[in-house]
Amino acid sequence: MYPDHPLNDERGITPIALFLNIIWLVLGGALAALGWFVAALVMAITIIGIPWARAAFDNGVYTLWPFGAKPIARDRLYGEDIGSGPLGFIGNIIWFVLAGWWLALGHLFAAIGLAITIIGLPFAWAHLKLAGFSLWPIGRTIVHSDIRRRAY
Repeated sequence: MYPDHPLNDERGITPIALFLNIIWLVLGGALAALGWFVAALVMAITIIGIPWARAAFDNGVYTLWPFGAKPIARDRLYGEDIGSGPLGFIGNIIWFVLAGWWLALGHLFAAIGLAITIIGLPFAWAHLKLAGFSLWPIGRTIVHSDIRRRAY
C-alpha cells in the first residue's frame, strides 16, 4: 500500500454522521444489519453461497453504519482480486438476478416512504445509497466518505 494514497486517510466520522447513525441503529438499522449478517453466515454454511457471503457481510456493514461511508471498487484499495475481476462480474450478474434487484426495490420503497417527511430525508438518502450497493456489491468495499481526492 502506498503511504500517500488518498484512501489511506483515516480521519474520524463527523458528529452529524455519528448522530444520524445512532438514530438509524435505534430505528431499525441494527435489525436490518443483523439480517444481513445472518444471511452471510447462512451463505457461508451452505458452501454454494460462499462467493456471495462476503457481499452479504459488506451489505451488513454498510447497513449498520451508512452515514459517513461510501462504497468504492475494492481494487482501488487492495489491487485486483478474484471478486474484482471477471469472476466478480459473473458473481454480480448472478447476485443481481437472484437478489439484487428486489433488495434494491425494497430500499427504494423505504426511501420513498421516508422522503415524505422532512425528518426522514436523511434516512431516505441512506436507503438510496444502500439500494445502489445492493444491486452490484461484489468487488466493492466500504470506506469513509470524507476521503479527499489528492494527486499521488
